[in-house]
Amino acid sequence: MVPFVTAGAGFLLAVLWFDLMFDVQVLRHEGPLLPEDVLASIARYYRRVTTDARPMNRLVATVMLATVAAIVIEIVRGDQRAWAAWASLMLALAAIVLAGARTVPSAVRLGARRDPPERQSALARAVLRDHLLCATAIVALLALQLAFGR
Repeated sequence: MVPFVTAGAGFLLAVLWFDLMFDVQVLRHEGPLLPEDVLASIARYYRRVTTDARPMNRLVATVMLATVAAIVIEIVRGDQRAWAAWASLMLALAAIVLAGARTVPSAVRLGARRDPPERQSALARAVLRDHLLCATAIVALLALQLAFGR
């Protein structure tokens, strides 16, 4: 099952990489308000990938579920060292729950551009933080799978 888990995690890391290419624009600006061109760039991207991309945006959720399912199968079948499989599951679930509960709703809201610039700026910064946390979890999951997979 290691190839399935690593393929799923690799796909999710690639999606995060694309998101981060837009998110990092906020790092060049201090203060609570981001410039309009930065907000517009990030918001356009999130509108395209969260709202306008339907039904293709469902692929990411499908890969998330498939990756978790593959890890659960690893645990049940003993295909992986138990501690590494359980740690992989916790890392995957942490990233997926964060994405579903906070990151995606924030990205959808940012893409809609209905909030005042101050709120949009806060959303853009929050999405960056969330994506950095998710990327860290997915990289750690990949490292566990590649180092301790059988």
